[in-house]
Amino acid sequence: MKPIKLITLLIITSFIFGACNGLNSQTAVSSSPVLERITARGELIVGTAGSMPPLNMTTKSGKIIGIEPDIATYIAGGMGVDLTLKPMPFHELLPALEAGEVDMVMSNMTITGKRNLKVAFVGPYFLSGKSILTKDIAIASINDGEELNNPETTLAALKGSTSQQVVEKLLPKAKFVATETYDDAVKLVLDNKVNALVADYPICLISTFRYPEHELSTMLKPFTFEPIGIAVPANDPLLVNWLQNFFISFKGSGELERTTKYWLDNGAWLKLLPEVE
Repeated sequence: MKPIKLITLLIITSFIFGACNGLNSQTAVSSSPVLERITARGELIVGTAGSMPPLNMTTKSGKIIGIEPDIATYIAGGMGVDLTLKPMPFHELLPALEAGEVDMVMSNMTITGKRNLKVAFVGPYFLSGKSILTKDIAIASINDGEELNNPETTLAALKGSTSQQVVEKLLPKAKFVATETYDDAVKLVLDNKVNALVADYPICLISTFRYPEHELSTMLKPFTFEPIGIAVPANDPLLVNWLQNFFISFKGSGELERTTKYWLDNGAWLKLLPEVE
């Protein structure tokens, strides 16, 4: 995780520091069950898959780094509490949020109408889209997904993700393999056990740089629009408002752009990641 300069934190959270004393007051957060829970324990717990570079990824030493951990660090700092990143399989994140096991979810999660029926979202803080990771250049260069919609094609996607929905709804004739993590899915491509992985464009692109010896290919641009946001409990409008105001300062100061650019333009962190076994 890149170091956070104190002066930057003071600038982007100026409105927050004015409210920090209030956050420590029971009266101020009495209408916010999640903020009350966070301040009472002095800890913000954020759920993440920890396997979705460059948004979130786990190093060889077990540390979770990336765009989202950096943003979460700023949020926790603004609240005046410690940050704990809680990794778990992607499809378990929203159930954990609804059960109160985590305070929010930051895990390359697309804001969708279906998800929004159960939880609230703040953002987007990142824009993504679906792409394909494959060893077959012909597949990577397709213009019409219908070319993949046949029983001879086997596709992998992350369990519980919008990528799975894309495969099941748009490519129902293709064989489908759901995986627990993106690393599992990438390994299927590397081992020639599937024809392609359907995943968010940044993950596909980074995989081509991460495993250059396998000559992986991806599409030149994503074929869907995917706004990525923070998922929070549905019963806490004050928390939603707090995060919205946080992002006004975070984006307005230019720190969101700088944080994102750091992880997209600096590939030095790739060597910190473990190899897919």
